[in-house]
Amino acid sequence: MIQNRYVNHMFGALVRDFGQPVIAYQAGVLLGCLLAAYLLARVFKRMSRRRDTANVVLQFSLESLNKAMFPLLGWILVLCAQLALDPFFDTALLSLALVPLFGISVIYLLFYCVRRAFSRSGSSSELLLLVQRVLTVVVWVGMVVYITGIQDDLLRWMGSVKFNVANAHMSLLSLSTGLLWVGLTVVAAMWAGAALEDQLMKSRSLDANLKVVTARVSKAILILAALLVSLELVGIDITVLGVFGGALGVGLGLGLQKIASNYVSGFIILLERSLRLGDQITVGGYQGLVTQIKTRYTVVRGLDGIETIIPNEKLVADPVQNHSSYVTRGYIKLTVQVAYSTDVDHAMALLVEATQGVPRLLDDPAPAAYLTGFGADGINFELGFWVENAAQGTSLVRSTVNQAIWRLFLSNGIEIPFTQREVRIVGEIPLARAEPAGPAQAAVAAVADINAQKPARSDGSAIPPSAAPGSAARSS
Repeated sequence: MIQNRYVNHMFGALVRDFGQPVIAYQAGVLLGCLLAAYLLARVFKRMSRRRDTANVVLQFSLESLNKAMFPLLGWILVLCAQLALDPFFDTALLSLALVPLFGISVIYLLFYCVRRAFSRSGSSSELLLLVQRVLTVVVWVGMVVYITGIQDDLLRWMGSVKFNVANAHMSLLSLSTGLLWVGLTVVAAMWAGAALEDQLMKSRSLDANLKVVTARVSKAILILAALLVSLELVGIDITVLGVFGGALGVGLGLGLQKIASNYVSGFIILLERSLRLGDQITVGGYQGLVTQIKTRYTVVRGLDGIETIIPNEKLVADPVQNHSSYVTRGYIKLTVQVAYSTDVDHAMALLVEATQGVPRLLDDPAPAAYLTGFGADGINFELGFWVENAAQGTSLVRSTVNQAIWRLFLSNGIEIPFTQREVRIVGEIPLARAEPAGPAQAAVAAVADINAQKPARSDGSAIPPSAAPGSAARSS
């Protein structure tokens, strides 16, 4: 007979029945329940894989849910078998197996909720890993305490450890219970907020900015409600939050003006819909696509793939160029110059012809060419046309039209002028006689020698520089 009551709590009946046929019956039932749970878990895993979702956070969370299915289904089946067989024979083995099955399923279910609440990129962060480790340790300690049967003694000891926090009298048990309730309610609130955000983002009838605002406000309300409920459950008077509110006001007045301003500016941007997800903007020298609008900052991804975090206050206070428009088409102008010997009407017809057959270039309104002026080197033309979905970029359309203009002008003998300048050197260049110290000085000395050896007229006088060979040079 085992005298230690802690071990006798769960293992006494198991050791007493060891070697009896009832142990074999329980082992067979346990293996059958675990096999059935394994098969059902595989079916659930296949069904979850067939679910087409682009949400990486949801996919990351479903990994924990898939892992929780086997111990959870096993616990349910073993519990049903234990309740059904208990009137006929002792079920100590089944009762013992229920504890780890339930504990492991709780761990993975908590992992699922925590990943949905804290994960933002579909991967494990340091905070997420820390929370998962803490949950694992707490649940395993709880299982060991339950198996050994010392939970009553442990709770009495925790209740006997008392201390004061300000004017509140607390015990280790009340503090632990309060932290547990706060953690559970906050995680539940954040999980509910993430689920609500997923449903809002799937809606096609709501504006993108309205979805973001609703999701942010809903999360804040759920977390605040969770904190208030947990404080009430613990027994803490919520009037103490008035002191916290006063301290927060002082902090905002002293050093948190920028943070508060960014948060307010974020809600202004979302509510006014001045910027939307997918807009291409230019602000403060940064140009790119708006990929995220947070309550404190906005993420702008440049054409080079580099993301820039811009405080929302800057988007409200500074000028912002929005290259996207509700009218998806955009107007493009190209400038071309031709030689003065060109037939103007023929050149304008070729410019319009160059726009034919270009992808995304609209025929209505029709492209048009204009003579805009007469320059120093040629006649200036402007070709204007409309393109579809201008927010997707216009560089390819510009390049295609320019290539067509070049081919048409080349095949029709139309010259695109380029700047030509004539340089004339008048008079001698004074050169100092010195020993050359390098290649540059050697070249100077050589020029001086050439000037000294200039040809003379028959009367003995030197030929003027303007009449000497090579005195004028033409460059283009």
